[in-house]
Amino acid sequence: MNSPAALRFADRRQREDDAPKLSSQVPGLTMLQLEIEERTGIGGTKHTRRFLVDRAPALFLVQCGDPRCLDGEHDLTLTVMRALRAHETSFHGSDECRGSVGTSSCSRVIHFDGTAAYSS
Repeated sequence: MNSPAALRFADRRQREDDAPKLSSQVPGLTMLQLEIEERTGIGGTKHTRRFLVDRAPALFLVQCGDPRCLDGEHDLTLTVMRALRAHETSFHGSDECRGSVGTSSCSRVIHFDGTAAYSS
């Protein structure tokens, strides 16, 4: 029997496999990284994701950092792709988790700063 976490991972992997490649969606993109900070009421965590442009899917999903959160993820795809298609070299955004912790909505918010480079 598959656990709920294993099923969510498999679903995410399938969505990534089905998504078009970043390189085909943004020709000329040579580098992309996102600095992601997840904030809670008591603090936060920060990390950097670097993407291999030629292999990465044009799908930007970040799991909620709260292990108790059900169905929590942040879909940054629309914001990131809009910036990349406009050939922005730096951009930022935020997203609230839409998952739940027990009977309450998850309160986690992520903020991100993107850096991109393009060939001339």
